[in-house]
Amino acid sequence: MRRLLVPVIAMIAAGAQPVMAGNSLSTPDVPEIAKLEAGPVSLNDHVVVEDRVVRLGDLFNNAGDKAETSVAYAPAPGERAVFDARWLYRVAHGYKLDWRPLSTMTQTVVERASITIPRDEIKSEILYELADRGVTGNMDIEFASRFGEVHLPAGTAPVISIEDLSYQDRTGRFSAVIVAGTGMDMTRVRTTGRAYRTVEVPVLKSRILRGDLIREADLEWVKMKADRVQPDVIVDMSNLVGKTPKRGIRAGHPIRGNDVSRPLLVEKNSLVTIIHRVPNMMLTAQGKALQNGADGDVVQIQNGRSNQVIEAEVVGPGRVAVRTLSQQFSMNVN
Repeated sequence: MRRLLVPVIAMIAAGAQPVMAGNSLSTPDVPEIAKLEAGPVSLNDHVVVEDRVVRLGDLFNNAGDKAETSVAYAPAPGERAVFDARWLYRVAHGYKLDWRPLSTMTQTVVERASITIPRDEIKSEILYELADRGVTGNMDIEFASRFGEVHLPAGTAPVISIEDLSYQDRTGRFSAVIVAGTGMDMTRVRTTGRAYRTVEVPVLKSRILRGDLIREADLEWVKMKADRVQPDVIVDMSNLVGKTPKRGIRAGHPIRGNDVSRPLLVEKNSLVTIIHRVPNMMLTAQGKALQNGADGDVVQIQNGRSNQVIEAEVVGPGRVAVRTLSQQFSMNVN
């Protein structure tokens, strides 16, 4: 909603001359050569202003010696105002500019130049203030309303501070006044929200399918609300690297402990090589795995010759090693 300079508009209305049908607007009494040099009056359909007011020269090209005349208040920094055909014609007519709109859809959009203080910077300032009051740890805040950036007039020092901060430790609710800018351009904005504790959780950058190995390059850290992280969610990246999903895992989601497992090196009912090390010698035999096994697991293996079942440790893909004396004896006698 534009705000006009009421005294200026009143002056325009009082000084406006009636327009006869079929006649052009009256023009200032200036030499014809000056008019030719200046060129015809034309409308700027989009204008960015830095001052608090909109001048005639902002709206119209070739406004002559009236270009610096203020005709409306500028919108707030970072905002815009729309001036329609009727209002523009009244202003042009009041200042005797030879211009009329081509249609009722003619308009000019005026924006106020500004500098922006980002939302994250404001959040940091509030968190610093909370830390000074003893609210420590990994914290973040969310605003109660659609609070975004703070805009200041162009050329203003982009400084902010926090005043009148109140905080409820039980609920995390806070309210504060954000003071931005200095001097005449200082702005105060009250905001409310909630502070909460956070924890960083490793998640997948892209979907990983069952059987694929998870590498460190596949993971990234995301910040989550601590009260929304379930107890079985993996928060240590080392507990994910080298594991494989039991089923496909989507990117960006917390990973629970039962979502992954160590990759299988030995599958049930598959043929394996049984390794038996003796001094200066390594004996091998063929066997059948009776259980699935990952690296380091102890699984039951059926000897291919004797059909005797022994226990062996998985040491590689399709390979197991016997460790105990009874296992060694079983290997030796067969």
